[in-house]
Formats: sequence, structure tokens, C-alpha cells
Amino acid sequence: MKIQIIRCLKDNYSYLIIDETNLNACIVDPGESKPIIDFVESNNINLKYILNTHHHFDHVDGNTELKKKYNSSVIGFSGDRDRIPKIDILVNDQEIWREDNFEAKIYHTPGHTSGHIAFHFFKEKKIFTGDTLFSLGCGRIFEGTYEQMFNSLKKIKSLPKDTEIYCGHEYTLQNSNFCASYDTNNLQLKNKITKIKEKLRNGLPTIPSNLDEELQCNIFLKADDLQTFSKLRDLKDNF
Repeated sequence: MKIQIIRCLKDNYSYLIIDETNLNACIVDPGESKPIIDFVESNNINLKYILNTHHHFDHVDGNTELKKKYNSSVIGFSGDRDRIPKIDILVNDQEIWREDNFEAKIYHTPGHTSGHIAFHFFKEKKIFTGDTLFSLGCGRIFEGTYEQMFNSLKKIKSLPKDTEIYCGHEYTLQNSNFCASYDTNNLQLKNKITKIKEKLRNGLPTIPSNLDEELQCNIFLKADDLQTFSKLRDLKDNF
């Protein structure tokens, strides 16, 4: 399984998950259609599935055109059936979604939105976290509660440490500044920041990260209790 990172809008990432045996593919969170169509057309990809982590426009705006052009099926959380454009297949927490050679476990991860989910391709050890977990950060709490977000992150923290994290935005450098302000003696974090800056200088994405790095460096994942997490989230909102 190959992952092609596709930049969308200002700082969004969509992810094309390609089965290299037959060039069937899923797109995760198409924030717009054009860059995805450009890649699909130039590489003869069969875009069969659209996976949405949540309903925000910058993650679903490509749904309608992509479905119309490729007859793709749209997969999203059952609780967001009225908010995700052109949704076909409804999934729920802890369910296994299987189609062709694709297989992912669904985690309901509310906090950023009430219907947010993550897609965990457990055999390949890759998880698509949308706007719940970022590299060195986590999503703003819009519809949910601090407790929901804290518990959603706990679900992700329990995965194997070599799991690759594919998140919805290129926020890593900005997030690193916040982590460094409150975790000043973390040598692993300092090393990660050096690598982040090098990647960005070379025009490369800082994604994917991996869970082991995030557990060591992401200050939100290092929060052991809800009170600490809530305070950090408030501080980040005003950083």
C-alpha cells in the first residue's frame, strides 16, 4: 500500500491510499478536487473510495466532484450522515471497514467535532487522524468537550508505537513552538524540531509522524490527566 500526500487549499493534506497491485485507491479528506484529479489522471488511478474523518468543508469539499467523475463511494461516520456530502457507506466506532484489499478499523474520536472518526489501517500500521491528533498537537475543541478529546487521544495512544500518523494539516512547526515553550528540556523534541525545519526548507511535508515520537514529544499526549490536558488546550488556543 502506497500513500501519496496531496496538498490542498492553504495547509490541508489529503492522502491517496493506493493498492499498487491494481491501482485501486481511497482518498482521505479531499479538501478540494483539482489536485486529486490531476494526480489520479496522470497516474491512471482507480479512485474507488472517499474516506471522510469529519464534515468540515476543508475535508469534504472535493466529495461531490470526485464522486461524480469517478463514481467513488463516500464513507463516513453514521452520526454525520446529514453533514457529509454524498455519503454512501455509514461506519461506526470499532467497526472494521473492508472493501477490495483495503481494511481499516474505525475509531470514533469526538472533540474537534461530535462525529469525528479516525481510519486505522492496522495491518499496515497507519492511522488517518484528521483534526483529532496532529504532529505535536491536537485539534481545537469545537463541538465536543475536553473530556471527549482527552479520551479520543487515549484511544490513539494505545496503538502500537510504530504506527504512522497521517493528520489533516501542516501545523507541525507552529505546534512545535508551543510544545517547546512548555517542555523546555525535552531533547527528543529539540531533535524533532531540527528535522521539521529541515524538511520544510526542502519543501517536504513533516507528515507522517509516528506514535512513538508523538508520545515523547507531543505535550498533549504527555498530559496524564484531564485537568492538565484542559489547561494545555486553553493555553494553545491563546498561544
